[in-house]
Amino acid sequence: MSATARPRWPVSSLKAKISSYWALTKSLQTGLLLMTGLAGYLSAHAAIRWNDFLQMIPSLFLAISGSTILNMWWDRDIDAKMKRTHRRPTSAGQVKSTEVLWLGIVVSVIGVGWALFANPFYGVVVFAGLFFDVVVYSMWLKRRTCWSIVWGGISGAMPILSGRVLAVGRIDPIGILLASAILFWIPTHTLTFSLKFFDDYRAAGVPTFPSTYGTEFTRLTIAVSSIIAALAMSVASIWIGVAEGVLALIIVLSAVLLFLAATVVFRPSDKTNLRLYKYASLYMLCTMLLIIPYRL
Repeated sequence: MSATARPRWPVSSLKAKISSYWALTKSLQTGLLLMTGLAGYLSAHAAIRWNDFLQMIPSLFLAISGSTILNMWWDRDIDAKMKRTHRRPTSAGQVKSTEVLWLGIVVSVIGVGWALFANPFYGVVVFAGLFFDVVVYSMWLKRRTCWSIVWGGISGAMPILSGRVLAVGRIDPIGILLASAILFWIPTHTLTFSLKFFDDYRAAGVPTFPSTYGTEFTRLTIAVSSIIAALAMSVASIWIGVAEGVLALIIVLSAVLLFLAATVVFRPSDKTNLRLYKYASLYMLCTMLLIIPYRL
């Protein structure tokens, strides 16, 4: 067959397909969770084992990406009913659902398998994160109860716990504190979204805290979870033994988070909710970065 007669896949189509599949990983969210895993590893006093560390990065990235892809596949029907998510590749029909399912399975298996190969205990924690996220949160509870966010929070806490486990070889109090900080930080995001996109979730038939308990209780829950997240991160930083200057900065950042949480309760508005939501992301990113330099 001549070169001109050989079938070819147009470059534009290839780029579009790669772009669509990459969007399924929610790269910003995945990157932040991966950073928590790195921070968890680097929070330990033990010397860095570069073989483990360099295997953790791709294995954790693939496991997180795989679970996200599977979630997008499972939720494609409700995503299509929501203004916020109806343009996602799965709900917009840009990719075939069977392709997304197989991609999610393959990426997840490679990620978890790699993690188990690197360290069995670490691999079990990584698998637990994927299981809680895909099976417990998305497939079982998300469409049944607003309390599904707790299990979604547990899955989000697994990357930092897995990093800590890989470094120290066990689940220790510091690892639990770091995981708790993530667990209670996540509702700040999910509950703010449920307030802002109340009509979307109602149209999709997804139970949320505002639709179940009302706006006031939801705002109180956001504030309390933010306070617990800040306290857990501060105590973990003290226990890790970060430098005094770093600890002082973490305490200041935590104090701002506590102040914004208080405004959500005592001066409630969509504006204060959004301000806390944005700052909570910055807070968690900064505290992860502050833990890392100490370890390096």
